[in-house]
Amino acid sequence: MKKIGVVLSGCGVYDGSEIHEAVITLLAIARSGAQAVCFAPDVGQSDVINHLSGEAVAEQRNVLQESARIARGDIQPLNQARADTLDALIVPGGFGAAKNLCTFATEGSECRVNEELKALALALHEAGKPLGFMCIAPAMLPKIFDFPLRITIGTDIDTAEVLEEMGAEHVPCPVDDIVVDEDHKVVTTPAYMLAQNIGEAAFGIEKLVARVLALADA
Repeated sequence: MKKIGVVLSGCGVYDGSEIHEAVITLLAIARSGAQAVCFAPDVGQSDVINHLSGEAVAEQRNVLQESARIARGDIQPLNQARADTLDALIVPGGFGAAKNLCTFATEGSECRVNEELKALALALHEAGKPLGFMCIAPAMLPKIFDFPLRITIGTDIDTAEVLEEMGAEHVPCPVDDIVVDEDHKVVTTPAYMLAQNIGEAAFGIEKLVARVLALADA
């Protein structure tokens, strides 16, 4: 059974993993007969947002503990992830990807990526294993790899320009499709960068999971 690493960044669209994206990813992996292995960095969240009001609150939360809500407790610290035990890696979006896995939300093109995630992604790539990034998560790819990748975050021109400034080749993409960099086995999809509801998000995410698994077979 293929083991697909899934890196989470908290629990909730405004300060962690986008829950719909994460759950659709886990469901698609399970329905494909593969096994999801969840990881998250054991670090404090960048901030905590009240998801009812949209306002920041004076709390401190841990990314691993919050991610465990989505994974039903079946999750490991990211520093325990090993490329040789995984067949692929998928990173859902949400503001946590841009706040807790990297600093794109605050630093844009000058952002830094969590070193544990960067090392894991590089090791998987060097082993010829595929990567899938969705929503805003592809924004960290130009900071992980020192060569240009074909990626998408959808059709947001301003964000696309920042990614191009960082060295990526941005490809506009509708919500129900994916962009595949065949040479480097990297798959991206817009998800909630464009989705208006969970059904729309599912189309692209399910395609991404299917292509990542197919590349893992190749």
